[in-house]
Amino acid sequence: MTKQTQTKYLIRNWSEYNRALVNRGSLTFWFSEASIENWLAKCCTKRGRPRIYSDDAILCALMVKAVYRLPFRALRGFILSLVQLLHLALPVPCYSQICRRATELGQQIEKLGTKDPTDIVFDSSGLKVYGEGEWKVRQHGKSKGRTWRKIHLAVCPDSHEIVLSYLGENNEADCEVVPKMKDHLPRSIKRSYGDGAYDKEPCYREFHRAGINPIIPPQRGAVLHDLSKEPWMRDRNDAIRAITGLGNDDEARKIWKRLMGYHRRSLGETGFYRWKTIFGGEVKARKIPNQRGEIYAKSMALNKMTGPGMPKGEWVAV
Repeated sequence: MTKQTQTKYLIRNWSEYNRALVNRGSLTFWFSEASIENWLAKCCTKRGRPRIYSDDAILCALMVKAVYRLPFRALRGFILSLVQLLHLALPVPCYSQICRRATELGQQIEKLGTKDPTDIVFDSSGLKVYGEGEWKVRQHGKSKGRTWRKIHLAVCPDSHEIVLSYLGENNEADCEVVPKMKDHLPRSIKRSYGDGAYDKEPCYREFHRAGINPIIPPQRGAVLHDLSKEPWMRDRNDAIRAITGLGNDDEARKIWKRLMGYHRRSLGETGFYRWKTIFGGEVKARKIPNQRGEIYAKSMALNKMTGPGMPKGEWVAV
């Protein structure tokens, strides 16, 4: 019996990645000409009171708030200081304006990434809204007022960009969110990766309509579907036949995942690790529209951070 070759994952661009991490903490601020030009809202011919600040100005303020974890009033003071130091003749929105406009930014699901990837990874995790810290729960038990929200991310496994983000209720299943996010995906998407939570008929149907090949492991004991009635289940049937042909055991599932490149799905969990490490595992807003605006701004800020550089590694034989 041949001995399996041992491998080790090595990062090949430590110097560039270290510089990118250092630049994340840089306090160098600048306002681009486009930001200055679009800071104020355009003239509107509709009835009602016109807006003073554009969506770009509100989004900029929310991203600064997310990165430095500032309350709304302190956020205005922070931006006022920046405007004064840069000698810009720009007004700064008050905390109530930023809070109100944040609800509008979270109402729509919009593409966040700047690239058109061919692969996408879906994953979800929980963010705390109300509740004590882990120490209090361990010492005295949990209280009744513990509330969570479920955040869903669509991550590009190549650039690590967050392409889409969506905040739903904590009882909203993953398969129910995919139809809401699918229509906003770039048309360049050809493959999608997800865990067993996405092994549901609605997910396969939506991916089939969009021409996307789903890489999702079927549940143990899964049976074949009638393609004459459900043609969108063809990819699932192929996965079941492949796993059955390989032995239909745990080792067969490992081989199937390796052949299909299913390991790329773990990059979605890596995205959540970066998210919670930088922004924490909670949301500050209390109303869902405001929470969605907060999630949108944090996703944009995280993409700004991953843009300068990410680690690049490869497997090498030991």
